[in-house]
Amino acid sequence: MLVNGLQIGSILQVFAAFLKLGLTSFGGPVAHLGYFRDEFVTRRQWLDDKAYGELVTLCQLLPGPASSQVGFAIGVLRGGGLAGGIAAWVAFTLPSAMLLFALALGLTAFSSPGTTGLVHGLKLVAVAVVAQAVLGMGRSLTPDITRLVIAASAVATLLLLPGWPRQVAAIAVGAVAGLLFCRNSGAYRSANLHLPVSRSAGIAALVLFAGLLLAPIGWIQGAQLFSAFYQSGALVFGGGHVVLPLLQTQIVTPGLLDESSFLAGYGLAQAVPGPLFTFAAYLGALIGQPDHSLATASLALIAIFLPGMLLLYGALPFWNRLTDFAMVQAGIRGANAAVVGILAAAFYNPVWTSAILQPLDFALALGGFLLLVVAKAPPWLVVILMAAIGAMQRFL
Repeated sequence: MLVNGLQIGSILQVFAAFLKLGLTSFGGPVAHLGYFRDEFVTRRQWLDDKAYGELVTLCQLLPGPASSQVGFAIGVLRGGGLAGGIAAWVAFTLPSAMLLFALALGLTAFSSPGTTGLVHGLKLVAVAVVAQAVLGMGRSLTPDITRLVIAASAVATLLLLPGWPRQVAAIAVGAVAGLLFCRNSGAYRSANLHLPVSRSAGIAALVLFAGLLLAPIGWIQGAQLFSAFYQSGALVFGGGHVVLPLLQTQIVTPGLLDESSFLAGYGLAQAVPGPLFTFAAYLGALIGQPDHSLATASLALIAIFLPGMLLLYGALPFWNRLTDFAMVQAGIRGANAAVVGILAAAFYNPVWTSAILQPLDFALALGGFLLLVVAKAPPWLVVILMAAIGAMQRFL
């Protein structure tokens, strides 16, 4: 059904699919990419591995929450434009934002032994999900020795170099290696990656991104909070965890919130599904207490996600044009191989190192992996099962 040019049926489909993921996608941004691949590449077949790898590559190169940006792009692709992207973002973000908003108001306590075990069980789910993603994407995006070497180099870069630039460096090196060694690897462009974004819309998004970042709006009443979260979201490279020091500088240092409340909220953000950036809803709710919690939480949430989405929307039409060229295709092959390496490195640290603490943990994670890969169990079922086992472990 078409209403004003919008594919309403597709948009509702996008919203429903991402709402399910928003309720069940535990484990952080790397795990989210695994959930997305399982849902949209393997199960629904909305796009193939090449198209998915291309989107992951683009979002890794841009500042912002990479997993949410990938979800936004999939929504744009499936929903026929901006409305589909917004539907995907709202559905994926809303569950965790509402949970953290409630936690900020003191409606729930996350300190019991059972809850500690539940969180550990969810970390084991992340091990299984990311292992499945590494295996699947590796088969598709590193089919030859050249790209396997590029992926291995990315793993070494991620594990040996300090700081957030290492992800950008790994992708850049992978792209250069692709230009040099992957020119004769066959056609690259995926037949079903057609992103419906015009150049004029892309330019408008980039202008708005720069205007909001550079405009001196801090003196306007209420704009200081928006600016603090917007600037933090605009400067995050390398995953959601990098936002912690940025937000601490913007929120704690000026005295908008005390450090103990800030760190407590960051810990709670690890225990809810969905994107880590929804930590902003918790902070905004506390800053606005007691009378304006909902308004400030909503403002903070929108402000921290907005720059990454504007940048991505602005880049999409130009990315479409660039990937028509053979040299760019070769670079993307190398960059996608590097993305597999980045995912493999993240599988080791922090996913594996934070979850596999004893032999039983390994056995449980292996069981979850086999359920996903061999039994083809839906991820939400594995999430519930592993979380329940983790919670029971703490009482045994």
